[in-house]
Amino acid sequence: MPDSPIDRYEKVLCFAERQVDALVEAHPDFFPIYTTGGRWHHQGELWTDWTGGFLAGMLWKFFTRTGDEKWRRRAEHYSRLLEHRKSDREVHDLGFIFLNTYLPWYELDGHQALLDAVLEAGRTLAMRFVEPGGYLCSFIGRDSLFIDIMMNVPLIFYTANRTGDERLRQIAETHCRTTRDTIVRADGSTAHEGLFDLQTGRFLGQSTHQGLAGDSAWARGLAWSMYGYSKVYALTGMKEFLQVAERNAEYWIANLPDDHVPYWDFHADLSQPLPWGPQKDSSAGAIAASGLLDLAEQTESVECRTAYRNTAMLMLDALVQPEYLADETPSWEGILKHGVYHTKKNLGVDESVMWGEFFFVEALGKALSFEL
Repeated sequence: MPDSPIDRYEKVLCFAERQVDALVEAHPDFFPIYTTGGRWHHQGELWTDWTGGFLAGMLWKFFTRTGDEKWRRRAEHYSRLLEHRKSDREVHDLGFIFLNTYLPWYELDGHQALLDAVLEAGRTLAMRFVEPGGYLCSFIGRDSLFIDIMMNVPLIFYTANRTGDERLRQIAETHCRTTRDTIVRADGSTAHEGLFDLQTGRFLGQSTHQGLAGDSAWARGLAWSMYGYSKVYALTGMKEFLQVAERNAEYWIANLPDDHVPYWDFHADLSQPLPWGPQKDSSAGAIAASGLLDLAEQTESVECRTAYRNTAMLMLDALVQPEYLADETPSWEGILKHGVYHTKKNLGVDESVMWGEFFFVEALGKALSFEL
């Protein structure tokens, strides 16, 4: 008798735990970004150091799921290794780091020092605000806005909510509106980057570092936007931001391939050889599945609720098959195969990537909570 979806997802999460257990045993205190030939201990370029919160965040999720103190000890240890990043002004990814580590730790323990780390990180991230253009700048430069930042700006909203700092709230809201008005398109697709004149704040145009082109629809970026605006709505209750997430979701659902796993860019030329053509990105699918499950609980439309949840479950059902899940691939150290980090730099292309692992685990946990 075939496994039920619940049984299958439970088995996949147990496999994920085994893979992460092997990683932290083999490479203690190492925060990999992507595999090389299926192995985590890469020597290649990082491009930017932004993913530590995903490994540590999975450790917290495994503790919450199992209650095994082994995972808690590891989660606390790996989180502490990241605490110094709370004052890091070189990256725009502090939300990825602290919302997945110190926030769940604080929610379990309630210790003020844990909350203080989260709030300091939120204030640090807000220092990236460029007043003339009204946006948080990317690590590339002050003239650059990334769609990725939509997944990090919730850290500033959280900080504003906890402290009552209206200036922080204003910065976060302004960034979300600028992103919506410049790099989220009318059809719901997104650009990776927006460029601005630093003197006047005038928007100069859409660009990309990781997508096919400035006017294409990089899949992971669209997933960041959809999930990010959903998170912002959860923290603010502002329907203008829910509407953006729903517009992103409409584009995602309308353009998802028949096998329910996106290509790395929705405009990819499938007649071209890999990686520029039909390269899949399982990580984008995992992010979107997790975001859609949240969005299904937020939308006021019964029709959309059904579409969001069904699409998320179809994507997860595809990702737990041997084509994408590494449980039948000997010596593969990751969980999800066929992820992509940076196509143009040939970093982590057709590999496991740490955010793909995290959001896959997160989405499976959400799906199980709905099914049980």
